[in-house]
Amino acid sequence: MMAQEHTQKRSIDERDREVKSANDNTCPECQGHITLNSDSGEATCESCGLVFEDDPIDHGPEWRAFTSDERDEKSRVGAPTTQLMHDKGLSTTIGWQDKDAYGQAVSGRKRAQLQRLRTWDERFRTKDAHERNLKQALGEISRMASALGLPESVRETAGVLYRRAVEQNLLPGRSIEGMSTASLYAAARQHGMPRPLSEFADVSRVEKIRIQRAYRYLSRELGLEIKPEDPTQYIPQFASSLDVSDEAERRSRELLEVATNNAVHSGKSPAGLAAAALYAATHLTNEQLTQETVSEVAHVSRVTIRNRYQELLEVYAEHG
Repeated sequence: MMAQEHTQKRSIDERDREVKSANDNTCPECQGHITLNSDSGEATCESCGLVFEDDPIDHGPEWRAFTSDERDEKSRVGAPTTQLMHDKGLSTTIGWQDKDAYGQAVSGRKRAQLQRLRTWDERFRTKDAHERNLKQALGEISRMASALGLPESVRETAGVLYRRAVEQNLLPGRSIEGMSTASLYAAARQHGMPRPLSEFADVSRVEKIRIQRAYRYLSRELGLEIKPEDPTQYIPQFASSLDVSDEAERRSRELLEVATNNAVHSGKSPAGLAAAALYAATHLTNEQLTQETVSEVAHVSRVTIRNRYQELLEVYAEHG
């Protein structure tokens, strides 16, 4: 009995030495180099042919992919984490469809059970006031960003800004809608894709003045370093909406460049200057857009366009 235990212990020790040698890529018998044969799946010594491991466990996927699209399609790792969900997308969600794994409709008793499960799942996902606050605000950010056509990067940044505001206890005394709109407005400016504040007010549930106050408060308390808006950043979106020519867009940039070099833009609305520059440029290129058309697209009053239009042409005629 003792001899058998001694033999088993020695075989285990030898196996451990072989595994250690295999990990070191050195054969314990002849000190040769160990290689892995991908065809047979065996680790063998090049010199003496000693087999160290056969039929090893393959920790890779069971499928093959030859392009990035195929790899993404076959991957089953789940959705990435996101700042646009209060739990960052780490929890599970029970689907709304009352169907089984085969796509067949479930019975009435099962439907009632699924509905109870959804209710409890929703309660557990938002277990306190903090998470309910985040869920409502991030839902508002996603809704407004979708209505404004803002990209995913802006939405993620807005979610981060709102989370920082919650962590620093900036919400008491202020509405969730106002702070969420201010976070989205600040994120759009940080990414160099500003929109007129009136556009945010159109899709928000609060008035423009409350968004302005919330944005100033958020920017001051979080120490956001946001550069002043450049009027030329509004030109692409206005030009696309008005369907003007490339020549008109180029001339409007020239008008704004001359105005900026002569400090005419100081203290004036960037969106108003951009709208006036496009209106002036279309007259220089004989496209003849009306002030009413530009006003509707740029969310700027016709009086503002008329006044800035005259200022831009005067400074362009003098210094252009």
